[in-house]
Amino acid sequence: MEIIPGNRSFDLDEFLKKPLFAHLSTLSKEGPRESPVWFYWENGYIYIIGTPSDSFPQRIEENPGCAIGIVDFDHTTGKVLHAGFRGQATVEPFDKKIATRLLERYLGPDEESWDPRFQGLDDSNILIKFAPETVVVRDQSYMPSI
Repeated sequence: MEIIPGNRSFDLDEFLKKPLFAHLSTLSKEGPRESPVWFYWENGYIYIIGTPSDSFPQRIEENPGCAIGIVDFDHTTGKVLHAGFRGQATVEPFDKKIATRLLERYLGPDEESWDPRFQGLDDSNILIKFAPETVVVRDQSYMPSI
């Protein structure tokens, strides 16, 4: 993966440990589509859980080229950290261990306390495995006016 730093940059690995929303951009016959998703970074890949009702897995099977944008923003401090990934994704069989690590980042370690929609996920789900080719890493923070 080629990292393209901005004039101001930040530690990408530390950034990717945060439970932030990612925006997955894919192509369809009707044009580009964007899906807000939770993600998990491991061994140079971004993993995303897909459910039977999601449409992005089918788009990825038809065209694996996609982009992922992740932003850490705080309007009170002016913090704006952005990582923009370009690469290829594949639809993979569900892996309960990876899915659990992903969900623990957002919901905590006690699965019994999770929202019921996320408890007991099984093989009816899939994983998206995104292999970044390039990533733009930019600290676009500013001095807040409030």
